[in-house]
Amino acid sequence: MPESQDQRQTELEVIYGNRFEGSEEYRNRVWKALIQDWFQRYIPAQSTVLDLGCGYGQFINNVVCARKYAMDLNPASKGKLNADVTFLEQDCATTWDLPGNSLDVVFTSNFFEHLLSKADLANTAREVFRCLKPGGRIIAMGPNIRFVGGAYWDFFDHHLALTELSLKECLETIGFRPEYVLDRFLPYTMTNSQYPIAFLRLYLRLSFAWKWFGRQFVVMATKP
Repeated sequence: MPESQDQRQTELEVIYGNRFEGSEEYRNRVWKALIQDWFQRYIPAQSTVLDLGCGYGQFINNVVCARKYAMDLNPASKGKLNADVTFLEQDCATTWDLPGNSLDVVFTSNFFEHLLSKADLANTAREVFRCLKPGGRIIAMGPNIRFVGGAYWDFFDHHLALTELSLKECLETIGFRPEYVLDRFLPYTMTNSQYPIAFLRLYLRLSFAWKWFGRQFVVMATKP
C-alpha cells in the first residue's frame, strides 16, 4: 500500500528530530555565516523569498529580504520559523498555494535528493518557474553524487542521485536560463564535527580549497 501523506509527515518529523538533535544552535550559526559571507549577495534586500524544503528554517530566518515564505511537508518546521515567515505545509510537487509571478528568489538546500522521483523534481521545478517573476532566480545547493559516492545513501530519506549537470538539464527543460553552475562548493556535511565558524568563513574566501573539499554543488538559474 502506498505511503499516505500523514505517514510521510510523521516519518519526516521523527527522522529530522533524531538527525538534528543537539545541533540546531550550531546549524543556525553555520547558516548565518553562509548567508552573510556568500548567499546574501544573490538575494536583494527588497526581494520576496521562498525557502523550499525549509527544514528548521535556518536559512529563511536569517536571510535579509522584504517578504519570507517557507515550504516543507514536515509539520515540525512551523514551530521553528520566525514570526515574519509565512509557512506553506504541503507537498512541493503539487500546485503551490501562491500566485504566479509572485517570488523573486526560491532557495533550496539539501532538499531535491529527498524527492521520491524525477517526476516530482520536474513538477516542483515547474511550480518554481510559475511562481517566480520574470528575472527571478532559483538557487539550489545539494550533495553531488559524483563526489559523495556511496555515502550519499547513508541517509534513509535520500532518493534522487543528482549532479550539478543533471539539475541544470532539468531546469533548462522547464525553461530556466542557467546563470551559475558550480560542481564543488561546501563539504558534504557541515555539522557532524562542529568546526569553529571562523574556519567556515575562511573556507568561503579560499575558493581554491573547494576543489579539494567541496562535495556539494550550487546551481543558479533565472526565469526569462
